[in-house]
Amino acid sequence: MLRIRLSALTILLAAAGLGWVVWASAHNGSWHRPFKLGLDLSGGTHLVYKAETSTLQAADIKDSMAALRDTVERRVNLFGVGEPIVQTEQSSALSGGAVEQRLIVELPGVTDTQAAIKQIGQTPVLDFRLLKKGLTPAQATTSDAFEATPLTGRYITKAALQFNNNATVNNSALVELTFNSEGADIFSKLTTENTGRYMGIFLDGAPISVPVIQEPINGGKAVISGNFTPQSARELARNINFGALPVPISLISSETIGGTLGAKAVNDGVMAGIYGLLAVAVFMVVWYRLPGTVAVLALAIYVILSLAVFQLLSITLTAAGIAAFILSVGMAVDANVLIFERTREELQAGKTTQEAIHDGFARAWLSIRDSNISSIITATILFWFGTSIVQGFALVFGLGVLISMFTAITVSRTFLMALGVNRTTGFTRFLFGSGFSN
Repeated sequence: MLRIRLSALTILLAAAGLGWVVWASAHNGSWHRPFKLGLDLSGGTHLVYKAETSTLQAADIKDSMAALRDTVERRVNLFGVGEPIVQTEQSSALSGGAVEQRLIVELPGVTDTQAAIKQIGQTPVLDFRLLKKGLTPAQATTSDAFEATPLTGRYITKAALQFNNNATVNNSALVELTFNSEGADIFSKLTTENTGRYMGIFLDGAPISVPVIQEPINGGKAVISGNFTPQSARELARNINFGALPVPISLISSETIGGTLGAKAVNDGVMAGIYGLLAVAVFMVVWYRLPGTVAVLALAIYVILSLAVFQLLSITLTAAGIAAFILSVGMAVDANVLIFERTREELQAGKTTQEAIHDGFARAWLSIRDSNISSIITATILFWFGTSIVQGFALVFGLGVLISMFTAITVSRTFLMALGVNRTTGFTRFLFGSGFSN
């Protein structure tokens, strides 16, 4: 009994400490980590683009969309947006019709939609620049340290991953560039006249590689060498291929949400959650008495754990996510209801309180397990096939179900057992009764 009570005390202290950390980090303190809110709660611009991939081979679509995402993300970062979200998605295969490739751009705090659209829609620029003489790449903190050249991405026909067969360099990864005839002549002249200098390869104004020109290069091919891993070299080749020739995109929807509307949505969502929790707490205490009081305590720990997970994983909370969180509260209570009903049945069968608690949890576990697994499967399907809004709902709901299972089975059980109630008096039966029965 002492061990169980120490476990219950440890859980209480740990939950209280974690709750303080969540509150402090969300407001101030040295470890400031506020909750990450979606556009519908924080305000900003939401853009949805359709990518034209009909001319691409099926095997190239994934890489081209990844390159498109990287290119647009670089543009958004140059736009000065704090914590932008740029992601790709497919239209649901369950909606009928052909599957579309889409690009989702979320710009928190940006309300000038037209300026954002103009910035994103510009054609990415790939160009080659020479580092000024006497400087090294480490000293070139800005693009002003580079000199423009006539060589741009429009002269490149292909970039491919290669491996150095020289055993002394451990078969390191390389990126091979192939120029068209005009580009080959320009590149030959540049490398002949600037051997020993650094040449920067810039995509959207940002350097992606600054190799040194080791010798004059003729024949229309160039090799970018460096400390590349196969993955980084493959990404560089992909960015050059698809960065210079981006996937055409067309804007299919845009939405601007004001900060005032977002703040109201946050306030409404929080108040709905508080009212919902209070209503559930009152019902549990009135209907299930002592076990209901324990369930309310476990529910408070569930809320603290959930908020801590949202902070730790930087989950973006939307209005749909808040709805999923409130729904998961119901799942947490549902597990406790099953446990308490089973416990009451065991008491009515003449068992002692401790035996009834132990057997009630054992009997309720199978039902709790099956119902929660079905909920997790549903959340997984929604996350896999849904749009970004649906995915946010599914992620929060799935995490809530997992955490609720832990609090119902572990926390509630530990607290009930720690009470040490092991009498069969009328008052004890009343405390463990439910509704209008003992």
